[in-house]
Amino acid sequence: MYSLVVLLNVKGCAVLALLLALGSSLAYGCADFLGGLGARKAHVLRTVMIAAPASLLVELLLWPLLGASFDAAPLGWGAASGVASAAAFALLYRTLAIGPMNVLSPVTALVSAVLPVTVGLFQGERLATADLVGLPLALVAVALVSAGPGVRSARPSPTALLLAFGAGTAIALQLVFLHQAPSDSGVAPLIIGRAVSSAVTLTAAGLLHRRLGPERPAYAMSATAGALDSVANLLFLLAARSGNLAVVAVITALYPAGTVLLARGVLAERVQRGQFVGLGAAAVAVSLLALS
Repeated sequence: MYSLVVLLNVKGCAVLALLLALGSSLAYGCADFLGGLGARKAHVLRTVMIAAPASLLVELLLWPLLGASFDAAPLGWGAASGVASAAAFALLYRTLAIGPMNVLSPVTALVSAVLPVTVGLFQGERLATADLVGLPLALVAVALVSAGPGVRSARPSPTALLLAFGAGTAIALQLVFLHQAPSDSGVAPLIIGRAVSSAVTLTAAGLLHRRLGPERPAYAMSATAGALDSVANLLFLLAARSGNLAVVAVITALYPAGTVLLARGVLAERVQRGQFVGLGAAAVAVSLLALS
């Protein structure tokens, strides 16, 4: 009986981690779409100047609810994640501003999934049989989603691809650093990370203020993007604490699905048949991971 209870508890944690990762993926996708739109209206640093502090405000509001322990380890890992987050903000929003969103966002996601999966497996995380099928299928799903709108009509520039790879690496480092923080530290790593990223962003904006141009940022859009990014970070952190980093990272990396669908509905960017196949493959992959 005891072993059955333990098995059910473990299964419950795995399902909870999966649901949290899906929520994180959805929040990231919406945040990226809004941030990318905001970066089209003004210099990317103007957008991040609004998004990063808005994200910090959300995390400060969560502090009384979820608690925080500001010991040395959360401070260190949180600060490291903050530096990576600042780079991720700027690189990602600039990437999405160049576009096309429904190509570059999935490329960034695919890159961002590789490093956390590698770290999780290197740290000894074990995968069930369903995981061994579901994880590669999820990566294939991300690749399929990146198939549109077709290289004939919207080939991304080399600069855009380079920015996408840089953004993916920065996102991966941010997630890995957050995962390394002690599980009993509450939201301390998020608060420290966002405080550092806000300081880095504001400092960079101050140094480059003459290059930012006269355009005003889209305040509401940028602030909403930052708030959603904060929610996504929180859900990822809770998911990683409940399940395997390798699984959580890949599920989170499905966030381009939200960005692609929003780009289709709002910007009329074309969604090809292969992208819809990718969305279906993602659903199958999530189902397999839920059964593991």
